[in-house]
Amino acid sequence: MIVDAHRHYWDPSRLDYAWLADAPAALRRAFLPGDLPANADACILVQAAPDEAETRFLFELAREMPGVIGVVGWVDLESPDVEARLDRLIADGGGLLRGVRPMVQDIPDTNWLASSSLDAAFELITERGLVFDALVDARHLRALYERLGKHPGLRTVIDHAAKPGIAADGFAEWSGAIARLAQMPDVYCKFSGLLTLTGPSADPRALEPYVAHLFETFGAGRLVWGSDWPVLTTHATYGAWKTCASELVHRHAPTAVDAVFGGNALTLYSAHDASRKPA
Repeated sequence: MIVDAHRHYWDPSRLDYAWLADAPAALRRAFLPGDLPANADACILVQAAPDEAETRFLFELAREMPGVIGVVGWVDLESPDVEARLDRLIADGGGLLRGVRPMVQDIPDTNWLASSSLDAAFELITERGLVFDALVDARHLRALYERLGKHPGLRTVIDHAAKPGIAADGFAEWSGAIARLAQMPDVYCKFSGLLTLTGPSADPRALEPYVAHLFETFGAGRLVWGSDWPVLTTHATYGAWKTCASELVHRHAPTAVDAVFGGNALTLYSAHDASRKPA
């Protein structure tokens, strides 16, 4: 089974996606299940707005679509009633809620993740058996390391390999920090969103040292493939990225293709026994 562990759908006519104002014009429209060419991949739907209503919108889509095995949603981690909010989302999802993703990259305070005011919320995520999807870049890796050090056993996945500055030759700044995080056994990394970091050329050759470092540090057992569709569409088609990623995995871990393209995601999101099996 192939699992796309990072897929978005959004509808600006229903919900507020403020970040789209600064996004490429091609992304400033609704992207819904009918817009993605037919494919047999199971998927995890991932939030794209800091709004619990958008998480419930994803629940709606998930119930109508074949192949959705979970939703990574958003909850206000700073709310005094975060426990009640999180438990309502879990109940409303009926087994679909698999993780929580604060939009850290959009928060002005780069040390926000390390704030002690979030300790209780992250303990709840751990206790509820949910995954923490870390939407971060190089600015946040120190705070992320500090946060994860407080919560042994918290299953975490770093989205888009923490968005290394591939187009700006950002390997040195990124590589040491990501390697330190990879030493934590409960931390996974999404093999996603990389082509959009190469600049206008979308040259897959630029990915090579970054991908090699990910396989060296996380190993094939903790890398999880995702499309980051429709953000991906600014640089490639769904099929083109899947082919590119497959070639990279075959080159670096030829015996682990099935794991990177499905098994690791099922393990991470505890979806082997998901109530909704892919059609």
